[in-house]
This record gives sequence, C-alpha cells and structure tokens, in this order.
Amino acid sequence: MELSLSQCSKLTWTLNVHFIVLDCPGTASEQAGKSESCQGCPNQQLCASGATKAPDPAIAEIGAKLSSVKHKILVLSGKGGVGKSTFSAHLAHALASDNTKEVALLDVDICGPSIPRIMGLEGEQVRHAQKRSKPFYVDDNLAVMSIGFLLSSPDDAVIWRGPKKNGMIKQFLRDVDWGELDYLIMDTPPGTSDEHLSVVQYLSSTHVDGAVIITTPQEVSLQDVRKEIRFCQKVKLPIIGVVENMSGFVCPKCKNTSQIFPPTSGGAEKMCADLGLPLLGRVPLDPRIARSCDEGRSFLCEVPDSPAAKAYQTIVQSIQDYCSNRATEVQRAT
Repeated sequence: MELSLSQCSKLTWTLNVHFIVLDCPGTASEQAGKSESCQGCPNQQLCASGATKAPDPAIAEIGAKLSSVKHKILVLSGKGGVGKSTFSAHLAHALASDNTKEVALLDVDICGPSIPRIMGLEGEQVRHAQKRSKPFYVDDNLAVMSIGFLLSSPDDAVIWRGPKKNGMIKQFLRDVDWGELDYLIMDTPPGTSDEHLSVVQYLSSTHVDGAVIITTPQEVSLQDVRKEIRFCQKVKLPIIGVVENMSGFVCPKCKNTSQIFPPTSGGAEKMCADLGLPLLGRVPLDPRIARSCDEGRSFLCEVPDSPAAKAYQTIVQSIQDYCSNRATEVQRAT
C-alpha cells in the first residue's frame, strides 16, 4: 500500500512522538540530550549541556521544610471537569473535622484556581511575614494557599510559561509558613504536565503518601485517567486509590438513582480491577454540592446525611487508614 506525502509525514510525526515519550533516557542519564530518541525534543540542547543533572537545591530545602508534615496527598486527574478541586476541598474539610488534626490545602492548579471560591476565600490576597507567605485559615485547623490569592481579580488569567509555573510551585512548597501539619493536600491541574513533574520532583526528598485519582464513569474520562495512572507508575508515585465522581444521581426526594453518565466500559470499578488498583468509592451527583462550592461552604456540614456525604465519609476513612498503614511501614523501614 502506498502512502501519500501527507500520510507519511503524519505517520513519521506520530512514531517520533511515541518514541520520545517511551524511550526518553531521563534528564539524569549520561545519554540525556544525546540519544536518538532525543532528536526533535525541545529540551534536547538543555539536557545535552548537563545542566539538568545538577540537583536543584530547592529539593533539599523543601524536604527540610516539610519534614513537619506527617502526610502528603496529591489529588490528580487526567481530565478536567471531573470534580477534582471539589473533592480536594471536601477531603480537607473532612480531615479537619477532627479538631486534633492540623490540615492544609495547597492549590497548584495554576490555570484554573477554583479553591478560593470553594473554600469561601475569594478576593483574599497573599500575606507575607518575615519573608514567609502566610496561608489563610478557614477554621482554626484548616489552612489554604492558592495561586488565586496572587490575582487581583478572579477573572484574571494566569498566562505563564513552564519555568514561571514551576517557580511558583517551588515557592509554595518552600516559602509558605505551613507549620506542623498532619495532612497536606495538593490540588493539581488536570493532565500530566510540567506542574505534575515539578511537584513530584520537589517532593522527592519527602515521604509522599500517594495520589488519589478522580474520574467520572464514562470512557472519555477513563481514557485520560489511565494516562494519569501510567504517569504515577513512571515517576514511582504511589496510588492510594481511585474515586468515581458523579457516579449516578440520587433524587433527594424519591431516593431513586439515575445514571447521568453511563459507565459504557464498566466505569472505574472495571478499570481498577484491570489495573489492580483500589476503588475508594463512588460519589453520586448532588446539586447541593455545586451550590455549597459556589457559596464557599462545606457540603459535608450542610447535608451530612445525604448519600454523597456518606460516600465521602467512607472514602476519607479509607484514605486515613492508608496513610496510617503507610506511616507504620515507613517507621519499620527506618
């Protein structure tokens, strides 16, 4: 079969991209920027110079700064619009409902920082004290920091290239006065971009408990989530489990369940079974969740007996159990 010039070009481009992604030697390798798979990569010259092999001094600084944080949890999703920030906020609220625990929520979703609105802090501006940024407190034991606090208006767009985004993530982790924490939850952007690599790199000297991955039931979301799972495996980031959000709609009056987003390929349950991952739970759609987020209040406090709130409680308990068991394993290893 003969291919046209345009078809050949497209095929060559596809194969090259596939080759670069799968066979990148890594920035610390002696072949960085020199191997055949590096051809065409925009970072080839930088890697070949050897500059990427030098460890970033900020990694050790962040490790020392976060040594007083017992548990660090990333909330990830390969796709936008699946309720990742909503879950992050309610996870923080649920953990902070125990007054003996100190909890912080860090919003590094640089292009779409919605945490200030969800947490009732919209319009706040970053405060500084003794060269440290101070987080805002929703409750006495729940602190919040977000890129949104650096914007003059909620409608402002963050139009930054990669290095500036990465620098901001470094600053959040190193220069915010977090104090002693039981839990630090990080709400990340969708996808597997520069921001994700930076977070994992900067936290490499700390004991990250793992990632909670958010999806919705339909295959178009699961496809992207599988990429996120592969990302975690490649960078050796433990996966706590998967949460299926918007999993059916429970009518507040008749209590009947309707599938708004049908799981045409088996949903998160089948994906987790295929990949050997725990399904932490399913959170049904509830219009009151969106209303609570818009008004900056905790849905878990507003409607604690709803099916969605009960699903959250079960999921949060599983995450707490995981963190507790992982802490025990780390202690034994040391």
